[in-house]
Amino acid sequence: MRIVDRKPIEGGGERLTLVPESVDDLWHLSHLVEPDDRVAGDTERRIQRTDDRLRDTGGEREHIWAELSVTDVEFARFANRLRVGGTIEACSREDQLGNHHTTNVGAHDEIELEKRLKPDQHDRLEEAVAATDTPDVAVATVEEGQAYVHTVAQHGTKERARLTGATGKGEYARSRDELFDELRTVLERLDVDAIVLAGPGFTKRDALAQIEDEARELAESITTVDTAGVGDRGVHEVLKRGAVEEIQRETRIATEATLVDELTDRIADGTEVAYGPEQVEKAAEYGAIEELLVVDDRLRRERAGDGDWPIDVNTVIETTEQQGGDVTVFSAEFAPGQQLANLGGIAALLRYRLQ
Repeated sequence: MRIVDRKPIEGGGERLTLVPESVDDLWHLSHLVEPDDRVAGDTERRIQRTDDRLRDTGGEREHIWAELSVTDVEFARFANRLRVGGTIEACSREDQLGNHHTTNVGAHDEIELEKRLKPDQHDRLEEAVAATDTPDVAVATVEEGQAYVHTVAQHGTKERARLTGATGKGEYARSRDELFDELRTVLERLDVDAIVLAGPGFTKRDALAQIEDEARELAESITTVDTAGVGDRGVHEVLKRGAVEEIQRETRIATEATLVDELTDRIADGTEVAYGPEQVEKAAEYGAIEELLVVDDRLRRERAGDGDWPIDVNTVIETTEQQGGDVTVFSAEFAPGQQLANLGGIAALLRYRLQ
């Protein structure tokens, strides 16, 4: 994320000019922009003709500048865009004022955002800015007969390829080589800075040896990691062991995987932990929260007034931070966030056990 300009406004808020530089940045924006914020920028709108002499064709698309009072926000992951809907409050065409409009924000589109950032949103924005230079990483997991390739992004992991085929040594060596060749081809097509090659046994090392023979430059970007599984399970192991973190210094997903494992371990042991809105609110009131964990989509719903938690989540976050606790907002797109959602969407690792 690139911050082009930043100005204070009346009431303690800011007017930020932002340029999202990746899909990850659009995902971050989806958790910064909320109902009643102001979002402005260039957009396209279908303008209805009013000339009686012309046949009504449903309007023609026209480039305009519009500022919206936001009513809804949607991160369209598979379309690589952010949809921001709202009422037009200012516009390059005055006849459009008061109408509803949806602005599609893509990577490298400049927008202006007017709002008062909450503490966790300020941290998210700083994280997005800092992540601009973070390397993109792929994780390939391989065992006899199958290989999987995932890319790792801040909003989650995505399976890019699933390769299968009979493999083995001796008379089946050719089929094995073909699987490794196909894996090499997939990896060469990815636009990433580093690759983790993982899996059980020696298969990954045999795959790497073949890649070294055929694509030396690609092989130099590969690090091997031992895991018990492949596919989604193997990727989770890679993240948990810190292999991606070593490459990216600190990735959001690796942190979430570690925290959710710690959370589930404490729940199993009945130790310093709270989960669910009421328990977490009580822990915050006692100043017992060391690490507050909350799922991003639940947090957004609560702040928009569409949630069902019987607590004020903003007060819980502010209380936690005032008492020296940390706050981690989990991505609902990734497995740790989904695990946390199943526990009520909010939990806390505590300094001490509550009776």
